[in-house]
Amino acid sequence: MTDASVNGWRISRSIEIAAPPARIFDLLADPRQHPRFDGSGSVKAAVVGPGRLWLGARFGMVVRIALPYFVPNLVVEFAENRLIAWRHVARHIWRYELEELPGGGTRVTETFDYSRAQGKTVYHVLRWPARNAASIEATLRRLKELVEAG
Repeated sequence: MTDASVNGWRISRSIEIAAPPARIFDLLADPRQHPRFDGSGSVKAAVVGPGRLWLGARFGMVVRIALPYFVPNLVVEFAENRLIAWRHVARHIWRYELEELPGGGTRVTETFDYSRAQGKTVYHVLRWPARNAASIEATLRRLKELVEAG
């Protein structure tokens, strides 16, 4: 795990995965796959949305943090095999950036961006940046295991 940064209202972590960007992106762009690599343990199911995301696509997830609830999402950034990001109702953005490495493989950077989130100072009071950092690290490890296992 590299790039252990917390920058203002953004938390990022990166990992190198021994696979081409397209194979990783296919998992990220399929909301039905998200519960398979979610490291927070909160994403329970993708219940609404297309099988493959695109810029402007809407999808929803059943999430459980204390109690189950539904989270609608909107894809706000998209570049095939390089970048995908979605925003949910509280305006948080989950972003995945993929960089093909010269020697093969891909660097994947996941960022939780709450710079435009509603009530964002509450996140620091509740110590969510540290919790989100740990969840991102777990997600990237799971994504790596899933992709490299084929």
